[in-house]
Amino acid sequence: MLTTVAPRPMPFPGMVRVVLGLFKLRIGFMIMVTAMVGWVITPGPSPGVLQLGVMALVVLLASASAGAFNQYHEYADDRLMARTRNRAFASGALPHSPMWLVLMAAMLAGAVAVGAWVLNPVSAAFTFLGAFVYGIVYTVWLKRRSWTNIVVGGLAGSFAVLAGAAAVNPSIGPLPLLLAAVLFLWTPPHFWSLAIANQADYAAAGVPMLPVVVGTARAARIVFWSTVALAVTSLLPGIFGAGLVYLAGAAAGGGYFVYKAWLLARNPSRKTAMSAFFASLIQLSLLLVGATLDSLLR
Repeated sequence: MLTTVAPRPMPFPGMVRVVLGLFKLRIGFMIMVTAMVGWVITPGPSPGVLQLGVMALVVLLASASAGAFNQYHEYADDRLMARTRNRAFASGALPHSPMWLVLMAAMLAGAVAVGAWVLNPVSAAFTFLGAFVYGIVYTVWLKRRSWTNIVVGGLAGSFAVLAGAAAVNPSIGPLPLLLAAVLFLWTPPHFWSLAIANQADYAAAGVPMLPVVVGTARAARIVFWSTVALAVTSLLPGIFGAGLVYLAGAAAGGGYFVYKAWLLARNPSRKTAMSAFFASLIQLSLLLVGATLDSLLR
C-alpha cells in the first residue's frame, strides 16, 4: 500500500527570508536612500529627524508593496526564467492567494495616508506615483508589450527623489528636479546591461526587453550612448549650486560607467554586460554619496 508523505514545513528562518524576498527590500532600500538624498539636497528648514524617519519608512513601505505586486502579477512568467524561477510565488514557497493583494493594497494605502498626515500631500502623492508606475504602468501595462517598459519604469526612482524633496519644500526646486532626471536616465542603461546578460531568458519568456527586440550588439550601443547622456546630465546640478564634492562623485562615477559601457559596446557579452551593470551601481552610489556630503558640508 502506497502512502503519501506530506511535505516538510519550511523552517521559520527560511520562511522569513522568503517573505522578505517577496518585497524586494534591496531595491526598496535603494529607493528609500534616493528619497533621503532628495530630502538632504533640498534647500529649506529641515522638518526634523522624526519626519525624516517617517518619510524613509513610507517610501520603503510603498516600494515594498509595488515589489510584491510585481512578483504576484508575474509569477507565471517568473517560472520561465532561471533568474526568477525561485521567487516566492513562482516556486510555490508562498501561495498565490488574493489575500496578498489585500496586504499590498493596505501597505500602499497606509504609506500614502501616513505620508500625507505627517509630511504633506505633495510628498505623499509622489510616493504613490512611484509605486503606481512600477506596479501598474511598468509591470501590468508595458513590460510584456513594449521595449520602452523600463524607460517609463525609471520614473519610479525619480518620484522617490521628489517625494523626499517635497517633504522639505512642496515647491520642487531645480536641484531635486535634476537629481530626479538623473535617476530617470540611470535606470535604462542599468537595467539594459542586465537584460543583455540575460537576453536568452527574456527571449524564452517572451518579454520584449531591448536586447530581445533589437539584438545584443545594437542594445549595447544604445546602453553606451544612454550612459553618456546620463553622465553629462549628472554634471548639470553644478550650474544650480551643487559643489565640488558632488561634482567629484558625479564625474568619477559617470566616467567609470561610461568606460564600462564603452567596453560593452565594443564587445557585447555576458561578462562585459555584468561589468557595466555593476558599474551603474557604483556610479549611482558615488553620485548619491557626493550629493549628500556636498549638502551637509555647505
